[in-house]
Amino acid sequence: MEHPICFPRMGLRRMRRTSLKMVILALILKRARTKALVKDKRTTEEAFGTYVECMVGDIGDKSFTKRALRGVRAIICPADDGFFSEPIDLKGVQHIVLLSQLAVYRNSGGLQAIMNSKLKTLAEKDEEVVLASGIPCTIIRTGSLQSTPGRERGFDFTEGIASKGRISKEDAATICVEALNSIPLKTHIFEVANGKEKVIDWKAWFEEQTKREEEIQ
Repeated sequence: MEHPICFPRMGLRRMRRTSLKMVILALILKRARTKALVKDKRTTEEAFGTYVECMVGDIGDKSFTKRALRGVRAIICPADDGFFSEPIDLKGVQHIVLLSQLAVYRNSGGLQAIMNSKLKTLAEKDEEVVLASGIPCTIIRTGSLQSTPGRERGFDFTEGIASKGRISKEDAATICVEALNSIPLKTHIFEVANGKEKVIDWKAWFEEQTKREEEIQ
């Protein structure tokens, strides 16, 4: 991968709650040039060394955003709900990969629904902005993210699985990174949780999905 990847802003504390840390590690293994928008540059550099170009700033500052996105061709937004809540100039970006927990929030009930109401609104806004951007995008609607080892189970891509299923953060991160090399013509949205289906070749899997979408259109 020749192009830098830009992540949503967050510090290591938030990383532990999301798949961002796993995504960065997966990109490092792919030897991708990686740019991360973070709150704590020192902590992030201690965690990933020189493999990641860390940038600290206000995403609402247009001059900072322009500088941060300079040279960026793809953005991975790993469930940082609300990243697109501020207007962002995405000029030059050719692909957006959004890991969405929207289905999980929408399926919440009782007290959990109240606790997730703000996150649901932010997640809805993220998807809305990405879809309206006109930039080819891959929206990965996952089941509830779990801090469990990856590569131990297969996957389930059944429609509706995201609202009731679970998936390890490591597996979700792998899918995000693999999606980078498969830029859709316009939009590719799918649901996924851990299940029984094995995916040996992600490139072939994404190509098959693209082919199906073209046939439908």
